[in-house]
Amino acid sequence: MDRRTVLATLASCATLGTAPFARAQASYPDQIVKWIVPYPAGGGTDVIARTLGEAMRVTLGQQIVIDNRPGAATNIGADLVAKSKPDGYTIMSADNALLAFNEHLFSKLPFNPEKDFTYIGAIGKFPLALVVHPDFPAKNFKEFLAYVKANPGKVNYASPGNGSPHHLAMELFKNRTGTFITHIPYRGAAPAMADVMGGQVPCMFLDLASGLSVMQAGKVRVLAIGSGTRSRLLPDVPTLAEAGVSDSEVFAFQGLVGPAGLPQNVVAKLNGDLNKSFGTPAVQKRFADIGMEAMPGTPEQFRTLARAEAMRWGPVIKAAGVKLD
Repeated sequence: MDRRTVLATLASCATLGTAPFARAQASYPDQIVKWIVPYPAGGGTDVIARTLGEAMRVTLGQQIVIDNRPGAATNIGADLVAKSKPDGYTIMSADNALLAFNEHLFSKLPFNPEKDFTYIGAIGKFPLALVVHPDFPAKNFKEFLAYVKANPGKVNYASPGNGSPHHLAMELFKNRTGTFITHIPYRGAAPAMADVMGGQVPCMFLDLASGLSVMQAGKVRVLAIGSGTRSRLLPDVPTLAEAGVSDSEVFAFQGLVGPAGLPQNVVAKLNGDLNKSFGTPAVQKRFADIGMEAMPGTPEQFRTLARAEAMRWGPVIKAAGVKLD
């Protein structure tokens, strides 16, 4: 066989070898998509993923199956996704913990949150609000600040756990105001909120997804909200910035990621369908019910947000001495 024939044969084999992969990418998705949720079933992240998954199923033309993989502050689910095949059939809900906090909270991670994931798009964010028990002596933010300054270390605050956005929000508040409030960590938002409502712990930062109904019912008093502008759901509540606390925006965000190396057409398809889902009635109702602000945009905008938050929270976590290992 001459050289020309050998080269032609090799070229033909190479074409045959890559053709199935090319066809698979061009026809994405042609099988079920698995959506990893790094939290237990029934929680806020799980509910949001299921709502979006159902909306995106229509435009994707494939079923989306939710797979709950809780544990280790989202690291268990994240490690699974980071090591998955980059074909678009394994995606994941990613939030502050994975993309902004954990690299500062853990001495070592089995993955790099900046390099080992493909950013697909932001889902949304909801602000955290400073709340107190209705019988707490301070009736507004100014009085609260004066009270905790006059009683350093004597006021406790609850959180869903060490390293949670709620915990770190109060650490940021303490940093910005020069106050000392004692942390009481719980195992989840529900028991923390229950003890604040019951008066066992006087205050906490509470997210609207978990606490909007009790805020509106007056079971806790809302002193300030950590958003850039006032919430349309709590229009009478001032922002922390309005109350005089600088660089104090505190919110929980969620987005969609996949393993590093997802093909560009797969990312474009998932991003486009995610953005379309925000306009569906079911998603709009769910977001309105929990006070979540949809964040349609590009993968790069989501990456920029996540990395900016990681840079912002690193010094806060270090100053507070918070570690999860």
